[in-house]
Amino acid sequence: MVRTTAAVGAKRADAVRNIERALDAAVTCLSARPSATMAEIAKQAGIGRVTLYGHFASRTELVDAVVARVVERGDEALAQVDLDGDPRAALERLIRNSWRLVDEARTVVAVAEAELPPERIRSLHDSPAARVQALIERGRDDGSFRDDTPVTWQIAVLHQVLHGAGAEVAAGRVAPADAPDLITATVFDLLDRR
Repeated sequence: MVRTTAAVGAKRADAVRNIERALDAAVTCLSARPSATMAEIAKQAGIGRVTLYGHFASRTELVDAVVARVVERGDEALAQVDLDGDPRAALERLIRNSWRLVDEARTVVAVAEAELPPERIRSLHDSPAARVQALIERGRDDGSFRDDTPVTWQIAVLHQVLHGAGAEVAAGRVAPADAPDLITATVFDLLDRR
């Protein structure tokens, strides 16, 4: 039997919908229970396990796709943050918006850190890191931020502080409402000229 272009296009559209449903279900399941299985994710998505495995050969591959999606959507949101003007004020706006995204995705991020290689997690954060780097470099150039430590170190510490705050909130040692102020104070202790 010859398949028509319309039939192939419909199947592709169906496959795209299944992938989207699987990713949405994975976020929901992994946020509720980090050890959620592929079977649980397929059930939540309303698709069969065979269909889920047809799109994602393993749980690790699915987790990778989920994190890539979460980071991409977060990057799109952060692109809307006004980074003009005073670098210090701009960085504070960026930190507060970044924290909101990290807080929303902290369980998924913890799953990713347990299942994906560190270099993959770093590569997924390349675009957000570039935005932070440009802002910190602008602050270094105008004297707002110290320039006696490598900018790559400053970015790495900021990243770790954000995700460390997520872990502290998850452990119940820091209230979510307190985290942005703690993160900002810690980062500016790192960046402020001595």
